[in-house]
Amino acid sequence: MKQTTTITRQLSSWTLLLLAWAVALLATLAALFIGEVMGRTPCVLCWYQRISMFPLALILAVACYNSDTGVWRYALPLAASGWLIALYHCLLYFGVIPDSIKPCGAGPSCSSADMTILGGIPLPLLSLLAFTLISVLLMLIRRRPSL
Repeated sequence: MKQTTTITRQLSSWTLLLLAWAVALLATLAALFIGEVMGRTPCVLCWYQRISMFPLALILAVACYNSDTGVWRYALPLAASGWLIALYHCLLYFGVIPDSIKPCGAGPSCSSADMTILGGIPLPLLSLLAFTLISVLLMLIRRRPSL
């Protein structure tokens, strides 16, 4: 009976890890598609979010391969930093933070119409959602007992 419970916990943790990797991979591929195929140049904050997201796709892939549920120790700080940048970007996009504080003075604008996809969904909001999902999944993995 105990062995079955252990296998179920391991499967659940691994499933959560796989879901976190799938979100990171999808976000990475979407960012590359938007930038390279659709030709939308990322703003400064988008680049910072990519700096947090792209390594997560690799780190979580290796963790899935090795069934490393301790990945939350080094992936969660990366996801949290990306989440903070995405939150700041959303606040800029929706006008909560005034224009005078925008870091995107040179290059593409954070609040232009090009910052939407799928019928008007803002890209910063999608990024915030991806970092939120990854962070929640990593926190759920963290709460699981070690095997």
